Amino acid sequence: MTAATAPNAAGAPPGEPAAGPGPVVHRRSVRRRLVPYWLLLPGILWLLVFFALPLVYQASTSVQTGSLEEGFKVTWHFATYWDALGDYWPHFVRSVLYAGTATLLCLLLGYPLAYLIAFRAGRWRNLLLVLVIAPFFTSFLIRTLAWKTILADGGPVVGFLDTVGFLAVTDWLGMTDGSRVLATPLAVVTGLTYNFLPFMILPLYTSLERIDTRLHEAAGDLYATPAATFRKVTFPLSLPGVVSGTLLTFIPASGDYINAELLGSTDTKMVGNVIQSQFLRVLDYPTAAALSFLLMAVVLIMVSVYIRRAGTEDLL
Repeated sequence: MTAATAPNAAGAPPGEPAAGPGPVVHRRSVRRRLVPYWLLLPGILWLLVFFALPLVYQASTSVQTGSLEEGFKVTWHFATYWDALGDYWPHFVRSVLYAGTATLLCLLLGYPLAYLIAFRAGRWRNLLLVLVIAPFFTSFLIRTLAWKTILADGGPVVGFLDTVGFLAVTDWLGMTDGSRVLATPLAVVTGLTYNFLPFMILPLYTSLERIDTRLHEAAGDLYATPAATFRKVTFPLSLPGVVSGTLLTFIPASGDYINAELLGSTDTKMVGNVIQSQFLRVLDYPTAAALSFLLMAVVLIMVSVYIRRAGTEDLL
């Protein structure tokens, strides 16, 4: 009788269910689930204001017709894309070719350096990393202008390349014009390689530095030669860095126009130079916007195919 009439543990009258903390716990759970979205809100707003909205504006510009005097109006003139591609397809091919060559050179130059920093630098590792990123302390424009002096006609660099017969090979490949390097494709590719080399080295170093050195010791215990260890262990484990480095190099290099503008000639113009000229000189905004979207589409298709072929679909 006493047990039946005693109040329950929650303090409710006898015979009534206890009023548990359900609503309070539910509100706390909802707030806890919303915390990540509140943290993402500033980034989402930034992308909407400075990426999505300008992209929509450029898309509307690409289908406009008119002139600067009369004004531009949206007439859904999609033929601008076809006309731009028909007029400037050589510049697209040139951009992909130059960017691809610079990316390959960055990989060939950056991988040994990243390997050295990751496994052989010792106490000099931090210093080497600082030297890799040191060019970022100088303006991109100044770094590119410096190559005009380095590759000047009659300079020591050009004289050395001519003496060893390197320019004869590049002249046969169509990369140079006799003993002249400036205003040639070689100068543009050299500038692209130099300016974007750190974007290749840093991802490679990060990927190589994570490799457990005990795997190299295990390969040696199994009588693997250093070449076989690199081919079977090191390089496969560093592929994420290779993929990231090539993407970080190829994507900005394909849209670059400063190197072609300062180190090249009219025969080495890339699609970025055409877009810059259409926007700022010709003032043909629809064509410039259409070229921008075409370049973005070409790069997106090539990157998607490359990632899938490399077996790293999780990066998409």
